[in-house]
Amino acid sequence: MAEKITMGNDGKLMVPNYPVIPFIEGDGIGPDIWKASVRVFDAAIAKAYNGEKKIEWKEVLAGERAFNETGSWMPDETMQAFKEYVLSIKGPLSTPVGGGIRSLNVALRQELDLYVCLRPVKYFEGVPSPMWQPEKVNMVIFRENTEDIYAGIEYMTGTPEAIKLRDFLINEMGVKKIRFPETTSFGIKPVSKDGSERLIRAAIKYAIENKLPSVTIVHKGNIMKFTEGAFKQWGYELAEREFAGEVYTWQQWEKTKKESGEAVANEEMKLSSIGGKVIIKDAIADNFLQQALLAPQDYSVIATLNLNGDYISDALAAQVGGIGIAPGANINYNTGHAVFEATHGTAPRFANTDTMNPSSVILSGVMMFEYMGWRDAAELITNSLGRTIRNKTVTIDFYNLMKEGTLLKTSEFADELIKNL
Repeated sequence: MAEKITMGNDGKLMVPNYPVIPFIEGDGIGPDIWKASVRVFDAAIAKAYNGEKKIEWKEVLAGERAFNETGSWMPDETMQAFKEYVLSIKGPLSTPVGGGIRSLNVALRQELDLYVCLRPVKYFEGVPSPMWQPEKVNMVIFRENTEDIYAGIEYMTGTPEAIKLRDFLINEMGVKKIRFPETTSFGIKPVSKDGSERLIRAAIKYAIENKLPSVTIVHKGNIMKFTEGAFKQWGYELAEREFAGEVYTWQQWEKTKKESGEAVANEEMKLSSIGGKVIIKDAIADNFLQQALLAPQDYSVIATLNLNGDYISDALAAQVGGIGIAPGANINYNTGHAVFEATHGTAPRFANTDTMNPSSVILSGVMMFEYMGWRDAAELITNSLGRTIRNKTVTIDFYNLMKEGTLLKTSEFADELIKNL
């Protein structure tokens, strides 16, 4: 009998053997890639657990299809299901044009307080990449999901709100650096200590639990000293206060290295040199984007603010073959709520063509299984995907970049994944 996933009093998910999990198939190419993905999920669970575990999928509506059928882009029943059943998974959604909800994804994140946007980026052998050594890229991005410019606090020039804010800044706050005050629009960037700490705490816990070498706090604190600079500082203070004995901050590491006289070349050697502790370091955002190309092996877990994380996650995804193979999740580690999702768009001109790559949804499902503790099923799918790509049996996005590949439709790609389980 199917049951709900719940959050236990100990702060750990309680996952029954037959959980109910809501899904949104998505708009545009969403139905094609969802149909393929769910067959892979069910086959992997059946193979891993011999019928002892099974998901009951519960369809809910959002996006264009929801609007056409109900008149609402995000029906109340859908939001209630996401709250009630704790975990959910979704394909790409259209965002309404010309008013209303700015973004359905942002609405979900804010309503459920999904403060972590989790984006793992790793290379699968055989995937076409613009990089010389893409296999060196293996990072997990913790992107703050509720603050920064995505809070949506902005005012158009000439509006009463913009004029009022301009006058307040100039007359009350003594601001003299607005270059063209009469034609300026304004945006406000909130960054809180509480929001920063819970994001960085989740990143450090993840690194410790998964025995990863480092957490890098990526920021633009050299310019925005009291928002992004504070994010960095609060992160270091949190690490030393809550994880003493489990981590080394970069300052502690530099001091240790100087005292020992060691010249250490990479993260693995650093980790072994300091007895298995996680290194907490930081990087300015523009420099990080450069180093992610030059020395990606030096970075493991990334903790960053919302806008930086948006740039970084797409840039890193391009290094390993593009956003079509990049999974994502939005998580509140305190309540347990999590929405796993394709990270690409709806590509409406390819809707119902059965041609697009379903790997983003499939790997998001892998993340969901790992979050649930169903790691055997997750590993089966990951290994199968790697094997299928190495065999050059791929959808058109990879086929166009490969020599001597075999072109598969979306549904045929799912067939191949199931065969390779």
